[in-house]
Order: sequence, then C-alpha cells, then structure tokens
Amino acid sequence: MQLQFLGTGAGQPAKGRNVSSLVLKLLDEINEVWMFDCGEGTQRQILETTIKPRKISKIFITHLHGDHVLGLPGFLSSRAFQASEDQTDIRIYGPRGIKSYVMSSLRVTGSRLPYRIHFHEFEAGNLGKILETEAFEVHALELNHSIFCVGYRVVQKDLDGTLDAEALSKAGVPFGPLFGKVKNGQDLVLEDGTKIIAKNFVSPPKKGKVVTILGDTRLTTASVHLALGADVLVHESTYGKGDEALAKAHAHSTNMQAAEVAKEASAKRLLLNHISPRFLSRDCRQMERDAAQVFEEVKVVFDLEEVEI
Repeated sequence: MQLQFLGTGAGQPAKGRNVSSLVLKLLDEINEVWMFDCGEGTQRQILETTIKPRKISKIFITHLHGDHVLGLPGFLSSRAFQASEDQTDIRIYGPRGIKSYVMSSLRVTGSRLPYRIHFHEFEAGNLGKILETEAFEVHALELNHSIFCVGYRVVQKDLDGTLDAEALSKAGVPFGPLFGKVKNGQDLVLEDGTKIIAKNFVSPPKKGKVVTILGDTRLTTASVHLALGADVLVHESTYGKGDEALAKAHAHSTNMQAAEVAKEASAKRLLLNHISPRFLSRDCRQMERDAAQVFEEVKVVFDLEEVEI
C-alpha cells in the first residue's frame, strides 16, 4: 500500500507544486488505485509516474473548489483513449454537485466515454460510512472550510493470519486440501491419531492499515475523529507557524495546527500537503522543524513523492 502525491500545492500551480491530487495504490491488496481530488494538470502529472489510469477505479473528491476538481473532466476523457478489454467503469464519490459538474463538462465538450461513471453524492446529512468492500471501509466527515468539504478515513479490514506451512508439514499433514482446512480454523485428526489444533499453525489476524486524507479545513475536532490511530494522516498546511489568524480567515490550517491534530489523534505519521506557493523549499524545511516540536513524525511532501504505508 502506497500513497503517491500528484499535486501538493494550494490554490494555483507553482513551478515546484501542482494543485491538489494524490492516489492510494492498493495494487497488492485489491489490484486497484484510488484517487483523492483531481486538480488541473493531474493527468499530466500521472505521465511522470507508473500509474495506469485504467487502474484508477474510484475517485474521492473532498470539495468543489477548482484546485481540487478542474482536472477531472480531462482525466476522465483521456482515460477513454485507453479503452481495451479490461477497461473498467469508475466510481466518483463527492459532495452534491460533482455529478452535474462532470456531466456538464463532458456534454459541452462532446466527450464520449467507453465506460460508465457511477456517482455517489453526499451532503452533511448523509455522511459516515460511504463505502464498504470485502477488504476496505471508507468513512467521511464534514470539515470546517469555506464551502462544504469532507475528509476521508480509509480503513483496511483486518487480514487473516498466515499459515505456517513448514510446521504443518513437519507435524505430518500432507500438502493439499487439509492445509486449507487448517487455514480456515478447522482442527484435524490424522490417520495415526495425531491431533492438529488449527490455531497452533495460524498466526493471529494482522491489523489493517488506516489512512486519513483530509480536504481543506480550519482546525476542527472532525479531523481528530477521522485520524484516530491512523497509520498516516495527510493534512493540509496552507500556512505556517504564526499564521493562525490568516488560516482561520481563509478557512485553512497551519502546520502547527496539523501537528496538534496528529498528536491528539495518536496518529503514527503526519504528511503535510496543500502548501501555499509563497513557501520555498527552505521554508518547507522550517515548517517541518516547527511542526516536529508538537508531533515528531512529520514530513512536508512534494509532487510525485511516494510514501510506503
């Protein structure tokens, strides 16, 4: 499982940062890639990566500001040129209005897609668990921004324990269907009377990962709820230390506020993105040092950077 950042800037493109978009690579888990936001130029950023657009099966939009959605019609249209036998439909989750925006853009530009878009719109009254599959759940809560905006909590369900095949073989169990029975928790009695207790050959379930990806927001308790115990928290950091009044006025957060959220939520790692164009590389290093005074495991991420979870 990896996060790759396609755009880490705030508001408008800069030389070193494109506007908001990132992907959660779940190729080893479910052979899918999930995208979060799709600002202008996202499809151009993808060309610098190994991401295959047809593998992007779900797109989660945090809010409808342009720097988070203006790249969506272009990406969907370009994805159509990759039509093949395994061309897949796509699902888009986001605030009410995302369907109207996408469909109007495609209609006005005469774009025809060889796949279907399944929209899942929500508003303040119907948040919570918005998606559940065999392997994952996704939860959404409203944040505190200048327009309706949400954050997402992606929860991987606990993984089954692994079978100690070598020990099972040494215990006299012949390789084959009996291995599967033990893996499924079924005890055995072999022909010589040997009892095989399944739990002795299967490791305990492995805790699934939790990834929290927030949209634009002021400091709010909803961010903490979404980030509780998260392995990774992606939090906007449009402003730096000392800019709290400015952040509040423009409905954003500082690096220090993001660190407070990570600390209160007992998250394991904090990744700061949505960085104002006014911050240069040396400023970002200072933002990290300042935030580390509150929460040690913090990093300012850059475009195209990939993070293992």
